[in-house]
This record gives sequence, structure tokens and C-alpha cells, in this order.
Amino acid sequence: MKLIHCKDYQEMSKKAAEIFAAQVILKPDCVLGLATGSTPVGTYEHLIEWYKAGILDFSQVKTVNLDEYVGLDETSDQSYRYFMNHNLFDHINIDKANTNVPNGKAPDIAAETDRYEALIKSLGGIDVQLLGIGNNGHIAFNEPHDAFDGRTHEVQLTESTIQANARFFASMDDVPKRAVSMGIGTIMQARKIVLIANGPKKADIIYETCFGPITPNVPASALQLHPDVTIIVDEDAYAAVAAKCGK
Repeated sequence: MKLIHCKDYQEMSKKAAEIFAAQVILKPDCVLGLATGSTPVGTYEHLIEWYKAGILDFSQVKTVNLDEYVGLDETSDQSYRYFMNHNLFDHINIDKANTNVPNGKAPDIAAETDRYEALIKSLGGIDVQLLGIGNNGHIAFNEPHDAFDGRTHEVQLTESTIQANARFFASMDDVPKRAVSMGIGTIMQARKIVLIANGPKKADIIYETCFGPITPNVPASALQLHPDVTIIVDEDAYAAVAAKCGK
């Protein structure tokens, strides 16, 4: 596990984008695992900038996203498909037929989780996977649990996650209660993983992820077992590591 600390969000975003850009240049038909939320927006902005500058070509790239809300389709501005189109896909030369997000409107969600898992395998697996992290150590929608979740599965969102998401919706009744998510096992199959985090609220969980025990109570701690993980954080998110490890 490699831990890189940066001075701020912009430097963190650029370093993460450099890893993804290098993957696209070295393997033009690579499979990128992507994430949603506010944290990766800066990374996507750099990739868009470099595409517009003629540095990157996404025409052969394929992508798979970590998760999607059950009940929302791509026309909903809170769906993760909408997010990806708005923040990345609409601005680069990727074939949207090669971009994959779980179908939250599938009539049979169990069948959808199986389909998505099989899709990832059919693509040859993920070359590099981008992750954010929750304050409680969740990655994708894998919340603290008594066991690590394995493959792509349906998740009943925790009350804390529902409350955290409520700010994006008109009312609590509109907040999705379920999601489709890659499991920890699926994420761990990626050949390379890049986790990004910023802000003081992430400081303690970054320390636990890197130096705490490997436990499903901190889902991201499983990353300690992966052979190629890079964690990139800003100064605020690095604070607990600096304080406890004297770095």
C-alpha cells in the first residue's frame, strides 16, 4: 500500500488523474473502474482537460462504475449514470456503449447483480479502480458489517447513509433506500486500486484503513491485502497519520 499526501484537493485530484491517464496511454483499450461523489470530480476535470488538449484518447476505453441507486434511471439527476455523463462521459470521446453502470431500474435486481458481475469478468477485469471512502470506512456501498461483502450485490442502505444523502433530494421520501454495489471481493479483483480522500473528516478513517486491523467493521481495511493500492490524500486527511506515526 502506497500513501501519498498532497497539499490540497487540486494536487490530490491531479495525481489521481495522472495514474488514470497513464493507464489510458499505455493500454488504450483498458477497463477503468470509476466512482461517483464530490471527491472524484476534480480527477475527472483533469482527464477532460487532457482529452481536450489532445493528450488522451478514450475511444477504445471501457468503464465500469461501482454502484447505482435502486429505483433511479439515467434521466434522474441524482442517478450515478447521470452523474457520470454530466461529469465525464459527455466531455470526452468515449463510446457510451462502452460505459457501464448498474441498472437501478432492472425489474429483477438479483439478476442485475449477476449480470453486472459477469460483465466485469467478460471485459477481462478492471485495470485500475478509483475509490472514495466514507467516514465509517465504506467503499462503494459496502458499509461496516460482520463480514466482508463478496461480489456485486443489492444493498439495504444504512440510516446514516440515507440521512447523508437526503440533502440531494426534495424530501426524505425521495431518498433511495437500496442500491446495487460491487462487493469488496469484486473491488479487490482490480489489478490496481486508487483511493482518494480529502478533508479533516476523513483523517481518522484514513489512518484506520492504512494502519488499523483488517476488519469488516472498516470495509476499506481490506485494501491492506491488495498488492497494488495507492491512497492519495490532502493534508487534512493525512493529519491523523502524521500525528500518530510521526510522519
